[in-house]
Amino acid sequence: MATIEQAISAVETELGTRFPTVGHLISWAGLCPRNDESAGKRRSTRVRKGAPWLKTTLVQAAWAAVRTKGTYLRAQFLRLKGRRGPKKAILAVAASMLTAMYYMLRDGVDYRELGDNYFDRLDERKTVTRLTRRLEQLGYAVELKPAA
Repeated sequence: MATIEQAISAVETELGTRFPTVGHLISWAGLCPRNDESAGKRRSTRVRKGAPWLKTTLVQAAWAAVRTKGTYLRAQFLRLKGRRGPKKAILAVAASMLTAMYYMLRDGVDYRELGDNYFDRLDERKTVTRLTRRLEQLGYAVELKPAA
């Protein structure tokens, strides 16, 4: 099973500073969906063929990462899995890992874990509204009071 350290070393040795932006790298790796749309019709959202060694290693590392509790990557996976399905969600996690690696290698900084409650902290009002609306749909009367 691939680890994040193996993925980072593979990216570091193979890529160097070949890509001007992280978007170019993600596209080259084949982790972004195609944008095939014409006249308002979407045709295909399959992911592109990319660097098979890199894509495979990142997807394996992403599956390992989403099994670790209390992490940003797991929270991202669970958030996307409900809407897009597990395979699209794991590709998004792999793309996030590649993005983090790109900036870590470019800037020479360490990885900083954002935590599993990152999305709840991002827009607290939006989370409260969504959960309140959901409880009301289930038939509960909700009265919000700030905690003491």
